[in-house]
Amino acid sequence: MKHLLPSPWLSLGLFGGWLLLTRSFSLGQVLLGLVVAVVMPLLMAPLRPRPGPLRRWGVLLRLILRVGRDVLRSAVQVAFGVWRGQSRPPRGAFVAVPLDLHDVHGLAALAMITAVIPGTVWSELAPDRSALLIHVFDLDDEATFIAHFKSDYEQPLKEIFE
Repeated sequence: MKHLLPSPWLSLGLFGGWLLLTRSFSLGQVLLGLVVAVVMPLLMAPLRPRPGPLRRWGVLLRLILRVGRDVLRSAVQVAFGVWRGQSRPPRGAFVAVPLDLHDVHGLAALAMITAVIPGTVWSELAPDRSALLIHVFDLDDEATFIAHFKSDYEQPLKEIFE
């Protein structure tokens, strides 16, 4: 069964998406949806990355809570920075963060965290994965930002993935 449906949840999603998009439950559409739901994951299986080794589930839970807290805190800070933009414009800057994390799954998680937190944008990853360029909406102190980024996000991801 695993060879026929390597990703059962993906197949179910494709089948449901097919029926929703066609807005038809005719026999032909149901059969075509089943073919798409079975064939597409089989064709795309070589492109899917292998699952990453998740270790330290407690660290993962703390990281999720920390990111949630930082999303709320940053949203308020960005909103306040936009509101007071006339009197004191935000000091946007690019920051090069040296990386110790090299695992592809950890880097993908770090990219998602950076994208989710208001006021930060993942701009570029060095080809050798040694540094990350981030744009920060309002930067007070570069060294403090780097220390916060590395201790709050990179270090837990290293513990989880490496």
